[in-house]
Amino acid sequence: MSLFVADDTVLVADGGLATELEARGNDLSDSLWSARLLADAPEQITDAHLAFFRAGAVIATSASYQASFDGFARWVAASAGPYGAALADGSEYRGRYGRSVRELAAWHRPRLEVLAEAAPDVLALETVPDIDEAEALMTAVAGLGIPAWLSYSIAGGRTRAGQPLAAAFAVPAGMPDVVAVGVNCCAPADVPAAIAIAREVTGKPVIVYPNSGEQWDARRRAWTGQSRYCPAQPRQWISAGANIIGGCCRVRPADIAQITRTARSTPPGNA
Repeated sequence: MSLFVADDTVLVADGGLATELEARGNDLSDSLWSARLLADAPEQITDAHLAFFRAGAVIATSASYQASFDGFARWVAASAGPYGAALADGSEYRGRYGRSVRELAAWHRPRLEVLAEAAPDVLALETVPDIDEAEALMTAVAGLGIPAWLSYSIAGGRTRAGQPLAAAFAVPAGMPDVVAVGVNCCAPADVPAAIAIAREVTGKPVIVYPNSGEQWDARRRAWTGQSRYCPAQPRQWISAGANIIGGCCRVRPADIAQITRTARSTPPGNA
């Protein structure tokens, strides 16, 4: 069975792992965020994954998003967050780090090699804020022998760095190692337009897993604002042609259970 199949099945990914870990009483305030629990309390991560599986998710995203050498299931997607995540200052919501594509590729490659050695089903190159980092990741992932998805973090129909999504999705369009593209860590309202662009530019399966719509305050290290997620939105994403749907920050197992019910009752779209 292939994770990315061109049939009538819509797969459900998990939700916000860190959100669930915090809800279970774990302190994630240090620079490693949820990755700290890999060493300190791995059973907490296992329990959180199981909660999403019980809700209907079939893809678990690992707690390696913010793990780095400097800082330390069913289908398993090994998370590789952007360079800005390791800075722990909210830079992944801005991009434009002042690093060259070559420097970023050199930074990403060693940790991608470690993740690839663990033989995950797919590498989740996620929350990518700009085209430069996407190009670096394409270089870094080449030849690892593990399929990958590339998921941009967007705002208002552009990358977090302000670049057009058509240009952003053109980066992985011709890369055979990239088996799906999409968006995550964004407002739910930004998803439908991104699906259309991703499908048109790449022809690849599309994965979407937005936040609840709340905003991250890097200085206070807290989420602000109100949730803008509603149960009707996943149906729109499926109808627009998304192949895999899930949630990112602030999306709990109960939300994934609703997404699962929606996926089972909504015919895949071809918009």
